[in-house]
Amino acid sequence: MAGCAALQAVLVSCELAAGTISNMSGLLHRLGFACLLLPLLFSAAGAQDAASPDIGKPIDGHADTTYADLVRMVVPDLTAKDDYYVGSSPIEMRHIAGPENDSSPPEATSIFNPTVLSIKAGGKDRLAMLVDLGESPDSAEGYAVLALYDLTSKPKLLDAVNVATDRFTFFRHPAKLSLGAGDDALMISSTHFNSSQGYMSTPVILVRNDRFELIDIIYTLDENDCSYRRSQNLAFQALGDGQPYAAIKATISDKTTPNEEDCGEPPPPAASSDISVTYRWDQKTSRYVADSDAFDKLSAENEKRF
Repeated sequence: MAGCAALQAVLVSCELAAGTISNMSGLLHRLGFACLLLPLLFSAAGAQDAASPDIGKPIDGHADTTYADLVRMVVPDLTAKDDYYVGSSPIEMRHIAGPENDSSPPEATSIFNPTVLSIKAGGKDRLAMLVDLGESPDSAEGYAVLALYDLTSKPKLLDAVNVATDRFTFFRHPAKLSLGAGDDALMISSTHFNSSQGYMSTPVILVRNDRFELIDIIYTLDENDCSYRRSQNLAFQALGDGQPYAAIKATISDKTTPNEEDCGEPPPPAASSDISVTYRWDQKTSRYVADSDAFDKLSAENEKRF
């Protein structure tokens, strides 16, 4: 979880900076954010299977195809400009959480290095690429494209969805969970922060028939008050149960730690609890089903703390 904590610290800094320099152009804001985030993406690549390659370099096994060419399948007019790429709106795509979450993409975007992840889907090798395009003009969330590619012969785009459920979107650490010999689940996170609270939403995604399918979105909230710190850390575990896809056990470790500072009011007592939900594959409905509504209840409790 150290990588996530470091990422949260970076995002807090970006949020504060954005408030201080609200007149900064969108390009400079995204450039500054990308420069801060890039070292974390590289340092995390060794611990997880996601990496942030140079967008202008060829992809493995295809000397005539660059990562920019892959992005261009999603943003057709992508062109190089100095150390980054620019383009207008992406191809039309659905939101991973359903049509009620659809939003408009930015009219223009600046793209630095995408994040890529090699996965298994239906027993086949696939490449997932995440590209954060910035802010949506008609939504509080950003606009982040998760694209799926077949690289076995000529690179081919199989699917693309908007996975942004908050302002900044990235692959989690770890970014995937093996559901068996031939399939992985993907974990994406979207987040934003203010001075004392950090909001995180985590879509868990299955690739089936070369299409992205949402398993669930899990919401967590961190607080750093004068008198206490409360953290909600999310972890995943695969449980073999004889189904086509392994069961997924998700656990939120909810911990409250009093601070020693004199804040003029007594801190809450120290507390720690684990909240778990297991998702199992349902043959009749051909989807994952949660065994309880514990995460929904926690989310409702968290909303009262906003």
